[in-house]
Amino acid sequence: MHNKPGFVFVHGAWHNGACWDKVIGLLEADGFPCAAIDLPGAGANAAEPASLQVRDMAALSTEPSPNAGVGQEERTNAVIACVQETAQRSNGKVVLVGHSMGGVTISPVAEAIPDTLEAVVFLTAFMLPLGMPAIAMIQDPAMADAVVPSLFVADPQVVGALRIDRLSDDPDYRARLREAFYADLDEEAFSEAVAQLHSDEPAQVAVNPSAVTAARFGSVARHYVRCRQDRAITPAGQEKMIALTDAALGGKTTVHELHASHSPFHSQPEELVAILRKIAVVSR
Repeated sequence: MHNKPGFVFVHGAWHNGACWDKVIGLLEADGFPCAAIDLPGAGANAAEPASLQVRDMAALSTEPSPNAGVGQEERTNAVIACVQETAQRSNGKVVLVGHSMGGVTISPVAEAIPDTLEAVVFLTAFMLPLGMPAIAMIQDPAMADAVVPSLFVADPQVVGALRIDRLSDDPDYRARLREAFYADLDEEAFSEAVAQLHSDEPAQVAVNPSAVTAARFGSVARHYVRCRQDRAITPAGQEKMIALTDAALGGKTTVHELHASHSPFHSQPEELVAILRKIAVVSR
């Protein structure tokens, strides 16, 4: 039996499992079994609207998303399977890490299989109390300074997705994309990161109410990594979600901090891994 817990990483909206490559490389070098998948409707599992590639912007604003049918249950089940497989390669326990919109997936996974988890880690992610959907937090005054809504190129209710234009060459749009997700990356690293994105995040995921309970989700050690320079999920939004969840569930979220933008797996992998190593050791 392996003597260390495993790590399973869940990416956020528009991203894929490869965004964790630097972090996974460092943890695997330390002997931690790791896994990251492309969620249903994301990465290799995401289709894109035809109008995106041909640059028909009028059609892009109305074309139904090929990912619109992807729901939360599909994503939850995919991550449960990944956690269970990783537990077999570890000491039987897994630290489950979710970034950004990935928070709405790791929560129902923790609710479903709390005994398999060593800890659950929200990396500047949506950590929502019972009954709250991500859209409610997106629209909360604490998120008023978030840049992400300015990136949408279609009405989610019309196309069934949160749609961004990952292929845009408009300098203003690319500047906002960088500010939202990658403000602390240089131009080359920014371009490489954008090249991995997909355009359509299934809207169903954002409107699905949280279903966490104190008895199950609340029994797992929970951690939040705040990113102080984030313009996708604002520091005020991060702090409000921590407070709401602690008030609803009792107990206390252990809070860590990075002086980073929204994507420290790209910009500060060593610092992020230092936090994750500590969580893996302390939770044992």
